[in-house]
Amino acid sequence: MARRRDILGQTIAMKLEAAIIAGELEAGTRLDEVSLAERYDVSRTPVREALQILVSRALVTRIPFSGTVVTEITRDRINELFEAMGEVEALCGRFAAERMGMDERARLETLHEDMAQIMAAHEVGAYEQANTEFHQLIYEGARNSEFHAMAEAMRLKLAPFRRRQLADETRIARSHREHTQIVEAVMQRNGPAADKALRRHLTSAAKAMLLHWPNDVVSQKRTTASGSM
Repeated sequence: MARRRDILGQTIAMKLEAAIIAGELEAGTRLDEVSLAERYDVSRTPVREALQILVSRALVTRIPFSGTVVTEITRDRINELFEAMGEVEALCGRFAAERMGMDERARLETLHEDMAQIMAAHEVGAYEQANTEFHQLIYEGARNSEFHAMAEAMRLKLAPFRRRQLADETRIARSHREHTQIVEAVMQRNGPAADKALRRHLTSAAKAMLLHWPNDVVSQKRTTASGSM
């Protein structure tokens, strides 16, 4: 039962985050637990869990006496997230290239080859999942629990934006080419090259995300979840 609630919470969180990133839920929109529970035909528990996930990703904010409201997402905010992720991933990549065992390098290379087939099959959802695994292998390969924890924390915050830019197959193709450079650096045990490739990869991802992002995302109206949800 607990597992089912977790899945429901994650599913609702993904639906809400997609609406927020797409601008369907504007900054300042209040997300009411009762209205959301009615909309998704669930109890308030998975809704509460979904909102907590969104809080952890800084997509919504809990305001005393006002409830949970959608956070304003600016271009500067997106830039800061990708910049921070780029620094953390570059650090992990440099150490992973130097510290990964042969079996881990083989797993990374094999996964990269599998992702080429996934891309060719146009399976966007599967590619997004494999992309997460790809980056997690690098975090683990760094052999530093603190770096790993920082990378995972940043990954969760950035996940909605990465998911959005990977919805574009053109971006997926470019991302895969960038992964090739990362894998080559890791296989050659070239830490500086892995660092550089990951910085370039995150910069490219930020550019893709911001390409269609409005210059001004400040809401012109304030609605409630009961009215808009």
